[in-house]
Order: sequence, then C-alpha cells, then structure tokens
Amino acid sequence: MRQVNIQLDQQGRLRHFLTIEGLKRQTLVDILDMAESFATVGEQTVKKVPLLRGKTIVNLFFESSTRTRTTFELAAKRLSADVLNINIAASATSKGESLLDMLANLEAMHCDMFVVRHADSGAAHFIARHVPEHISVVNAGDGRHAHPTQAMLDMFTIRRHKGEFGSLRVAIVGDLLHSRVARSQIHALTTLGALEVRVIGPRTLIPREIADLGVHIYHDMEQGLKDVDVIIMLRLQRERMQGALLPSEHEYYQRFGLTDEKLMIAKSDAIVMHPGPINRGVEIQSSVADGPQSVILEQVTNGIAVRMAVMAMVLGRQGEED
Repeated sequence: MRQVNIQLDQQGRLRHFLTIEGLKRQTLVDILDMAESFATVGEQTVKKVPLLRGKTIVNLFFESSTRTRTTFELAAKRLSADVLNINIAASATSKGESLLDMLANLEAMHCDMFVVRHADSGAAHFIARHVPEHISVVNAGDGRHAHPTQAMLDMFTIRRHKGEFGSLRVAIVGDLLHSRVARSQIHALTTLGALEVRVIGPRTLIPREIADLGVHIYHDMEQGLKDVDVIIMLRLQRERMQGALLPSEHEYYQRFGLTDEKLMIAKSDAIVMHPGPINRGVEIQSSVADGPQSVILEQVTNGIAVRMAVMAMVLGRQGEED
C-alpha cells in the first residue's frame, strides 16, 4: 500500500508518521519504549533534553484543536526544537495561495517537520507526498481517517496500567462512525496483540466496514462491557453529524453513556479512558470521569511523552544520515 510505504525510508525506519495501519508491532513497541524514557522529563527542574536542538518544527493546524496542538508544541520544545505555529485562518491560503505554494515557502525556510491537522481524510498523506526528502510529516488527525499519536498515547497509558496486551479485552464505545481516533486505536490494539477488541454503540454510529478490522460489534452496553479490562469512551461528534443519527442526547446517554452502574459490569480493575474533549452527561457521568478508575488526565500527560518519542524517532533518523 502506497499510504503505508510512504512512511518508511529505504532502511525501513520511520520517515513520516501518518497512520498506524501497516506498521510492524516492533515499531509501535519502539515508540512506547522511547516514550517511557521521556515520561519523567516534565518532572525535572529543566524540562528539556537537547535531542532536537537546531531542528525546526511547524504546526500546520487547518482544524482547531487546542490540546493536541499544545501537546505537540510542548513536546517539540522539550526536545529543544524551534517551533512555528501557523494560524491557517489568517495565513495566505485564505487569500488564495495554494497549499503547495505555502508548503514551498515553509520549505524555503529550512523547516524539518510539519505536524498536520486537517478536516479532510488523506491530507497528511498528500502533504507527505509533496515534501522534499529532508522534511518529515506527522499526522495530528485527518478527517475520519486517522489520529496515530492519540492512539499511541492511549496504548502507552494502557501499557502503564495493564502491562502486556495479550490478555486484554478492550471496549471502544460511542461514535465510531466519525472517529479517526477509534480507527487508529483498533489498528494499534490488534497490532500489539490485544486478546479482543470490542466496539459498542448504536447501529447508526457504527460503520459496517469496521467488522473487517477484526473487532466484535455490540449494540448493548451490558453485553459489551462484560469482562472488559479497558473502556475507551469516544466523543459524540455532533459537528460532523448529518441527518437524524440519534433520537436525542438524553436517550444516547441512557443507553450508551458510561455511568457508575454500567462501569460495574466491567472488571473491577478496569480503567476508563476518553480522548477528549468530554461531553459530561452525554458520553460519561462526571463521577466516572473524575473517579478512581479514570485515567483521562494521565492520557493528556502521556501525550507529551509519546509525541516526543515520535518526533525523536522520525527526526533522529535524519541525524543518523547526516
């Protein structure tokens, strides 16, 4: 597959990080292991390592996401890279300049990496195919397609709490139809050898083709949560919905919201996750989101270490070639 192969250089190392699909298990393990080595940087007096000193990383966010952009920026700065945030709404692309023209101008400034978030699926792949050899691209979320760094920070969080993946049953609950995170999570979990991946949600929000990814589909929370080790709640993406996919948010919460009572169906030591932002009282009860089994804030913290790891692996490859 061209979309997968474009991520790797001739030596099989990561040149871009666009999707988890097609990557080898060892590559994912390497990212997790490197993230572990960065996990304590934020606790140090000087929250920096010199690994990417002299590198320039550009955040190209065509779609707003404060938390994702902020964690990418923090990750780059903790690696001692220079960071440039482009306000796309105010950039020349809104004045008629093409995307490729804008990229060419940034390339002329000797940038080393573009972190790209875009509402269109495949946008990061498109950019990766049009940048010169010395520039790497990291996908920070594209349309309904993929969000690989979010999935990897979720895997990092799971591994820290549960160890190896081989005995784990994981349930992903909610709006899978519009979720790029869920697709990346499923690819990551299956690649890392999870025992079972379940998806739970109303029929209108679970795409038919998702069964091809090897998941078990449930339309009932009581059945789907039984004996589960990890529960990943998804945001209800109302801004992407067209037509009457749900009767009401209240009914959705009654059937698919994670409450204290429903959490008791899963294993007693199950962890609760959410990629955020949370719609409290729609996807999850506040007492669960803030409760002892929730690792939601840990996911945010872990996102910095994982994004540091991805940047270090991708741009560290350049240093080996120099």
